[in-house]
Amino acid sequence: MSVAVETKKLTMIQGINDALSTALNEDERTLILGEDVGVNGGVFRATEGLQEKYGSGRVIDTPLAESGIMGTSIGLAANGFRPIAEMQFLGFVYPAFNQIMTHATRLRQRTLGRYTSPLVIRAPYGAGVRAPEIHSDSVEALFTHMPGIKVVVPSNAYDAKGLLLESIADPDPVIFLEPMRCYRSSKTEVPEEKYKIELGKAATLKEGEDVSIFTWGAMTIETMKAVEQLEAEKEISCEVIDLRTLYPLDRDAIAASVQKTTRAVVVQEAPLTGGVSSEVLSVIQDTSFLYLRSPVKQVGGLDVPVPVYSLENEYLPSVDKIKYAVEQTVSF
Repeated sequence: MSVAVETKKLTMIQGINDALSTALNEDERTLILGEDVGVNGGVFRATEGLQEKYGSGRVIDTPLAESGIMGTSIGLAANGFRPIAEMQFLGFVYPAFNQIMTHATRLRQRTLGRYTSPLVIRAPYGAGVRAPEIHSDSVEALFTHMPGIKVVVPSNAYDAKGLLLESIADPDPVIFLEPMRCYRSSKTEVPEEKYKIELGKAATLKEGEDVSIFTWGAMTIETMKAVEQLEAEKEISCEVIDLRTLYPLDRDAIAASVQKTTRAVVVQEAPLTGGVSSEVLSVIQDTSFLYLRSPVKQVGGLDVPVPVYSLENEYLPSVDKIKYAVEQTVSF
């Protein structure tokens, strides 16, 4: 007889908090480091209540120095701890880029496996929340081009908890990018017990027959809105795949969907040039070219820095832009 799994409806930020508390409770080697993560519970309250519960020696307020947070975390990871380093916003990660690129990702190779770097870098990211300059960058492609680190992007509470727990357990570094627009945009049923979601596996948000749409993070919100309108207005049957892990990509899921629908659109928030969408297109070209009935369309942000918030809507992919790309693909 199957046992009913107790669930609760959580926002994504609550799912992240749940995962962090689970990890801290399970393993004393797990630590959280970051600016304002302790007393204040983080800018978005992802770590709210954790310092009070687990102590200031495990949920650690750091100076405003991303390079210091990262360097300390790498040292802790190499010496047997499981640090979770929070970058207050992804746009603040640049001072820590050298530490990530030249140390965290190379430690296993450099020491021939004697040392590893089992750490997680958490970072809120993305535009659409009217944040100031440097707070809204979508630069996930910088990390997918960095061998030695996995890149994970949840879009809901269920995925956030399961993917974060799997990331914390991973023996190598993981950058866990949290779309700010998804933090409180919806609630999802989340099991109260511990569970993990395998990294590198995409999720099918909706099955369809006419076109495959690949996306991740906050663009799942705009994509699902566009699909609802397309199916009502144009009777276009759309399959929506949330990639969830950007490195490594789920090549099998991408190929299977495209070979089923024979058309594809890739939607990303980041500027198109050099973005992850181009890598998805490359996978389609490599695995499914002879199945395609039309060219693959890409929808993305403009090739400019994220503008001041009065212009954000002009910069971001919109429902209308996604609908147009899908219609062009299907009618080719």
